[in-house]
Amino acid sequence: MQGFRLFLFCFFGLLIVPLLATAQDPVRKAEEKPLTLPDTLMPPLRDLINLDTIPNPSDTLALSDSTKIMPSSDITTDITYYGEDSIVSDFTENKVYLHKQAWFEYGTMRLEADLIIIDWKNSELYASGVTDSLGNITGNPFFKDGNSSYEIRKEMKYNFKTQKAIIKDVVTEQQDGILRGETIKKTQDGSVYLANGYYSTCTLTTPHYHVAANKIKSVEGGQVVAGPFNLYFNGIPTPLGLPFGILPNTPEEKASGLIFPSYGQEQKRGLYLRDLGYYFAINDYIHARVTGDIYSNGGWGLKSQAVYKKRYRFAGSFNIDFQKFRSPETELNPVDYNTFRIQWSHNPETRGNSRFSATVNAGSTSYFNNIVNPNNFTNNVTSDLSSTITYSKTFTGTPFSFGASMRHSQSVQTGEVQLTLPSMNLSMNRQSPFKNMNFEPLKNLNIGYTFDLQNSITNKVTQEFGVDPDLVDNTEEPELVPFTPSNFGYLLQNANNGARNRVPLNSSFRLFKYFTATTSFDLTELWYLKRINYFYNPAEERVDKIMEDGFHRVTSYSTSFAMNTNIYGFFNFKKGKIQTIRQHIQPTLSFNFSPDFSDPSLGYFQEVQINNEGDTRLFDRYQGFSYGGARLGESRSMAFSIRNVLEAKVLDKNDSTEENATKKIPILENIDLNSSYNFAADSFNLAPIRISARTSFFDRKLSVNMSTSLDPYATGRFINSSGAEVTRSINEYAWKSGQGIGTIRTASLNMNASINPSNAQNPGEVKDELTSEFMQQGGVMNEFVESEINRIATDPSQYIDWDIPWNMSFGYVLAYSNQVSGTKRITQTVSVRGDFKLSEKWAVNFNTGFDAQTKKLTQTMVGIARDLHCWQMNVNWVPFGAFTSYNIDIRVKSTILQDLKVSRRRSFFDN
Repeated sequence: MQGFRLFLFCFFGLLIVPLLATAQDPVRKAEEKPLTLPDTLMPPLRDLINLDTIPNPSDTLALSDSTKIMPSSDITTDITYYGEDSIVSDFTENKVYLHKQAWFEYGTMRLEADLIIIDWKNSELYASGVTDSLGNITGNPFFKDGNSSYEIRKEMKYNFKTQKAIIKDVVTEQQDGILRGETIKKTQDGSVYLANGYYSTCTLTTPHYHVAANKIKSVEGGQVVAGPFNLYFNGIPTPLGLPFGILPNTPEEKASGLIFPSYGQEQKRGLYLRDLGYYFAINDYIHARVTGDIYSNGGWGLKSQAVYKKRYRFAGSFNIDFQKFRSPETELNPVDYNTFRIQWSHNPETRGNSRFSATVNAGSTSYFNNIVNPNNFTNNVTSDLSSTITYSKTFTGTPFSFGASMRHSQSVQTGEVQLTLPSMNLSMNRQSPFKNMNFEPLKNLNIGYTFDLQNSITNKVTQEFGVDPDLVDNTEEPELVPFTPSNFGYLLQNANNGARNRVPLNSSFRLFKYFTATTSFDLTELWYLKRINYFYNPAEERVDKIMEDGFHRVTSYSTSFAMNTNIYGFFNFKKGKIQTIRQHIQPTLSFNFSPDFSDPSLGYFQEVQINNEGDTRLFDRYQGFSYGGARLGESRSMAFSIRNVLEAKVLDKNDSTEENATKKIPILENIDLNSSYNFAADSFNLAPIRISARTSFFDRKLSVNMSTSLDPYATGRFINSSGAEVTRSINEYAWKSGQGIGTIRTASLNMNASINPSNAQNPGEVKDELTSEFMQQGGVMNEFVESEINRIATDPSQYIDWDIPWNMSFGYVLAYSNQVSGTKRITQTVSVRGDFKLSEKWAVNFNTGFDAQTKKLTQTMVGIARDLHCWQMNVNWVPFGAFTSYNIDIRVKSTILQDLKVSRRRSFFDN
């Protein structure tokens, strides 16, 4: 095998080296054939001297002004020409001489130069600059034909009838690239042939780099073909080159062509070629690219990406990635994987009365453990995959609408899969049967209807004869069945399905002038094809269950009443910077009632013996079903909440347009307090009191979020059945037991700050700008696009604004929990992200953090970017962690030559 590789290497070396050697001198001087033209330094013919060149009133040719002449040949398009200094006509030779800032126009063609000679007889133009007495050349020709333009350093000859041209020393722009050649021949179809030329995307007079070749052909609307060619840096030839090259010369959205791979070496997988393939611009509606990877140690991969769009109808993308690798048997730490990932996004335009959309993200659980994007840490640590496919339709002329969906969720870490296949909904818009009445509660009464149907499939299967975990010691987790096509029939038999009918009624009206009241009534009926039958198993001393087939209904209802109002307070100050403080208080009080549906005669609950002593307990016969069952026990609760907003109006000294300009600043953007009290409960009537607050400082550069939960009940110590002392809540308020106002069970503090110069964009603003630009261009948002936008917005090496000197973002999270059992836990994490410029051309960015609980740094990345004018260098380094790696890229900024890059990568496979 090694011998065969050596033979191939020698064969291609013998084939390529001579061609590269020939291309090493692409700018050698060839024998130049001069263009044939009259000597403009000699006077015109003797007979022309006697001609009066000063126009008289009877002269129909106004030589000092623009002139339109209809030639006697078969040219039918109007020709316009002009000469600033003079226009001399030689009627004998049928030629016209235009001097000084002259121009000539014919159709879409325009020629500008200090000397233009028109040969009417041969339908030809000659143009050049003029050399003065000091040897300086001025007024070199500039030629434009349609969308193509040519900057000519010497001279040109053009046949405006056949649209063919020969040009000496010319520079022409082809999309993002610049073509320059010693001699150019332009054909009628717009194709350009260059001898001893080069191609570059650097716009400098002496470019930083260029691709040089003896022969270059540019096909308009096609591609640029060169060969053999070499890559030059600052005029120095490099050994990088190929016998031929093809560069796209069509609009990006219409270009098909070869995708050049990146190459390198890894310790585990060996030498590699990545992303070698072809880009298919199939038509105006669909584009696709197919690429492959190959590794010398036995691995390969295949990727297919496609995007499609039909204007005013729909747009989407479909990606699939399959990777296979197996290390040689001699490896000490072998790598063996066979993994894939599928992504599909379909988004319709808003039109008509139906809509179909899809967001699919599925794959094998081992994908993210082996296939790593070194620039996207969020993608690398993804623990869940999810997909949604939806269809909706509105029935014109009726209040009804229909919707159907399929959902998928998958845990990469545990392998658990959840499928909702399908979920359907039929709903009726709210109707107002008494809208013509004057009585406000009836006038605003609305009635609606919804019907939901759901079928859920999971590979987390419980035992057929379940055991209640409260009655026996059973700590085993449900079994995870491999989610394979062979097991799908078994999983479908254990699917969870049901239907729900819901009729909501509600009305809102004014109450006591200052209050807004809302009342509602909700009737729900559930349909199931199974229900649970419980029975006591004396041999095992436990409660078992079996499934009973049949059509079963569960009917329940609830009602509620709520009212709220708004209270405003103003505190004015006559002196000082603060002018006014405004307080907004919004209290809400609601009452909810739900009856007890535990009567065994209803069939929703079953009273079952639970031990040999004959004790009984009520069990829900629809526990764990799609929509649950009816409520156990009566509920008569009162819920209350208070929202408070505090803000100030202060003088704005930075506003010079108005003398007493003011601005609003938040003191407390909101502080909320809420809880509830259940009058029907036999104990622990009062729910925990929850408090949350949010505010910001320094012109919203620092945001602070706080939340806490207060348990109002006291705790006591008890001895359990095993003789251990435990702590439990008791049905007595803490303040009555001398334990204060209660116990803080949970608390959290979240702080985020972003600092930068006042005119600089923070990552959030960059993300919004990129998203807006993407959507305006007809893009469709999906997980892949969002992750790429997030990566670019937070990575200066991908999105660098060299006018912004620096940007820093900080994050701090503090969480506290105190369980009833006495277990306490405190977690703290700090994150830092930013970028700054070392100089005009150097930028550094970083992303890191610290976990105080583990006392370790979180995922860390350091990047360096260097602006090389027409090139850009990026260095990204992940120094530690699961995805330790580094990569170095030097790439051309132009999108056309984005695959022309020098890369060296080392991935976490090399650990």
